[in-house]
Amino acid sequence: MLLVLSALIGVPVSAAAFGFLALVGELQPLIYTDLPKSLGFDEAPPWWPLPLLAVGGLLAGLTIEYLPGHGGHDPAAGFKAAGPPTPIELPGIFFAALATLCFAAVLGPEAPLLALGAGLAAGAVRMVKRDPPEQVNAVLGAAGSFAAVSSLLGSPLLGAFLMMEASGLGGPMMAVVLVPGLLAAGIGALVFVGLGSWTGLGTYSLALHDVPKATHPTAAEFGWALVIGLSAALVGAGIRWLAVRLRTHVGRRRVPATVVMGLVVAGLAIGYAEGTGKAATDVLYSGQTSLDPLLTHSAAYSVGALSLLVLCKGLAYGASLSSFRGGPIFPAMFVGAAGGILFSHLPGLSPVAGLAMGIGAMSAAMLRLPLVSVLLATLLIGAQGLTVMPLVIVAVVVSYVATAKLTPPSAEPGEDSGPRRQQP
Repeated sequence: MLLVLSALIGVPVSAAAFGFLALVGELQPLIYTDLPKSLGFDEAPPWWPLPLLAVGGLLAGLTIEYLPGHGGHDPAAGFKAAGPPTPIELPGIFFAALATLCFAAVLGPEAPLLALGAGLAAGAVRMVKRDPPEQVNAVLGAAGSFAAVSSLLGSPLLGAFLMMEASGLGGPMMAVVLVPGLLAAGIGALVFVGLGSWTGLGTYSLALHDVPKATHPTAAEFGWALVIGLSAALVGAGIRWLAVRLRTHVGRRRVPATVVMGLVVAGLAIGYAEGTGKAATDVLYSGQTSLDPLLTHSAAYSVGALSLLVLCKGLAYGASLSSFRGGPIFPAMFVGAAGGILFSHLPGLSPVAGLAMGIGAMSAAMLRLPLVSVLLATLLIGAQGLTVMPLVIVAVVVSYVATAKLTPPSAEPGEDSGPRRQQP
């Protein structure tokens, strides 16, 4: 019965997730490209992110402050797989995520999708049975999360590993959750493919194209794996420290402080664009759609431009974590990718190996999920992933251990400020 219900739930939940991503995908260019043209500009002026991110901060701040559920999970508290939100919390999660993603704060869609998928699935169960057993509610809520992110990370299997490692399930309970979740994810992936083909919008799946051929790892590259792993741990610790410190101030005056954080993100993007001649969108948004162009045109980025990109994107990431609502995965991947390409300008490191190690190491530093971090880096680059996997594993392990050493228990991020919900 759980398998049947998971299969049935996977269809509408994944369709709703596709609709959410399609809405974001339509609104982003409408706000940043079409709107300035309709106002008489040939293209968006350099100052354009300032008023828009101020509006985004205002909308996100009002939603988090006044709607039930505080807009969902606080991303500065770290990546966690919580139980299903209640129906009354879903509008707040939806609108806070929409304000964050559409107005170009530096967070991704994965965390809101996980929460929305779990909440919709749990709500559907309650429509059928008023007081379902807690375990059934938790399992089907998890299946809804599986379905919602089934294609977002490039593979339904990767979404399943993300859920498993983030929730910390093990033993018999993992088997209970995993089988229905995998079924819902597989059906969700089929729904994404079908809707993407039918609408012509694509599947909104993370992917890289035209990845250069990777060479077999060398001794020098294993040395670079140590350097990249340690560097990612230091950068990740700095971003988390910034996010947690800013969050303390934001929480005191939520609405005006979120507007200020939006202006900070806009200022960093404008400063980067003016300083390098590159697009401000390198710093804005989650980085999900910018990874492929960054790799394709990596030769056009100087050492100075890449250094400024890592700095500005990292600071904007920390500011967004402190105040907006969204997921931490894609910004971490983008910062790691830019850092890995930056290191590849030095002798003994190829761009593909640097990219993969940077993505894996930075993901491990920000997510604390080593297995998912390895898979994110290696599956993303397709056939070349197996070649560089040993390097990625070393970089991820070094980053994970160094992050644990750099973050004492007393400095761990606090729990979400919203109502506590028991994990499945």
